[in-house]
Order: sequence, then C-alpha cells, then structure tokens
Amino acid sequence: MDWNRTKSIFIMVFLILNIFLYSLYVNRYDEAQNVEIPGEKTIGARLEDDNITYGALPNSIESATYISGKVHIFTPAEFANSNHQVDLSVETRARVILESPVKVRNINDDTSFTEFAQAHIKEGTSYALWKVDREERVAIFFQKTNNGMLYYNKSGLLKVQWNSNNEVTMYEQTMIDSIEEMEQQESVIPPLQIIQTLYTKGLLKPDSRITQMKLGYSTLVYLTRTQVLVPTWEMRVKLSDGETEEYFVNAVEGNVIEFQEDKQEDKQEGEEEDWGV
Repeated sequence: MDWNRTKSIFIMVFLILNIFLYSLYVNRYDEAQNVEIPGEKTIGARLEDDNITYGALPNSIESATYISGKVHIFTPAEFANSNHQVDLSVETRARVILESPVKVRNINDDTSFTEFAQAHIKEGTSYALWKVDREERVAIFFQKTNNGMLYYNKSGLLKVQWNSNNEVTMYEQTMIDSIEEMEQQESVIPPLQIIQTLYTKGLLKPDSRITQMKLGYSTLVYLTRTQVLVPTWEMRVKLSDGETEEYFVNAVEGNVIEFQEDKQEDKQEGEEEDWGV
C-alpha cells in the first residue's frame, strides 16, 4: 500500500467534508435569519420598519482565539537616553514631560497624532488612535494587536497632550507585553446576529445608521499582572441628530459590554486621575 498516497486522499476527503459542513452551516444560518414565525417579523424587516440601516458588514469570521498578556512594568533604564522628565511613581504607567515640545504637523488632521506617536514614543506603532478631543487638547490611543484594538484597557492606553501653540508637551502611557493567542479556537458570532442582539435590547434607535463594525479585544479576566482578553465586536452608530454612539459585544458569548462602569472600579492602585476615555 502506498501510505503517502492514502494519507493524501484522507486529508483531501476531510478537507472536502469540512468545506461541505461549513457551507451547510452558513446556508442554515442564513435561512434561520429569514424564517418568519407567525406573528413575528424577520430582523431585516424590523430594522427596515425603524429605518435602521447599515452598509457592507465585515467578511465572515468563523473563529478567533482569546489572548493573554502581561502588564508592562516601566523602569528608569528605558528612559536613560531621554532628555525628558519621566515620572514612574506608578510603575505600570510612564508620565513623560517633553523638555523640548514637539510641533504637531496639523492638529485638524488625526494622522498627525499617529505620526507623533510612531516617531517619538516607545512602541508607538503598537497603538491606534481612538479619539481626539481638540477642546481639551488630548489625543487618546488604544493599544492594538493583530490589527485589533484593546478596547478601554487601562493597561494599554496612550494619552498625548498639546499646548495652545499646537506643540505636544507630555504623554502618559501604559502597555501590555507578551501578548499570545490561546490554542483553542472559539466560534465568532456573525455581525448580523450582533446587530439583532443590540436591536432586541432596544439599543439601536430609529433612523440611525451602523457605520462601522470591527473585531478587537476586551478584558475578560484581570489577574494582578496578567490579563485574558476576549474577541469583541465594536459597533459605531450614527444617530439622526448626527451624534455617534458606540457599542461593544462579546464576540464569543454575545453579551453587551459596558465599559463606563469599569472605569471607576478598575483604577490601578496609586492612580490619581481618570484617563478621560
């Protein structure tokens, strides 16, 4: 018996079987979304009645893994060659005051802040801009991994401040190290089902439009210096009055995540002020 040939045949058969089973699952899921129960409307019809719209949803993501990481401990040695004033009174946070302020290329262009972070901050490329508050002169970044943001994670934040002359004068930074994926793959809830979850809970308002859906991570377990993070859907919704709301849903279990409540409970020991996110 040609064992190598037999093994190749088995692999091909299992591959075809997996493809068939997945296509069967997708077809049944799509059918389930459009099944009309007597007296009830499909989610599509209900969204249409409330004039809730959305564009192209993200490509189907079958599975993802939980990730883990360790909170970075900053040391004076990391800033030994810096001419800045560095406050490490809280070892998990670096507060840096620039001796020579750096001019922002264009405060009305968000990419200017990304350029600054990448050029002047340790591991600056590991952060993605989340929002800019031009009245308070603060730009907030979230740490990222595999192009997914770590949403509202107190240990993966970067805050950049500038003065009235549009010069960056200081920044505060926390960071997560040794980020690794867990071995086990978890099924990811499809975007349309996430929309249905938020609609059922009454969180999607009439005459609104879903403008963005992305997959990132949020903290599931915080064990002193180690964190476990779960895949999380981020959804941004533009309301009829032009305002934007954001929602986060556990992509594995489907529960809505409320970050606002965590901000007060999750302050690190010794931390005196809110990050303002």
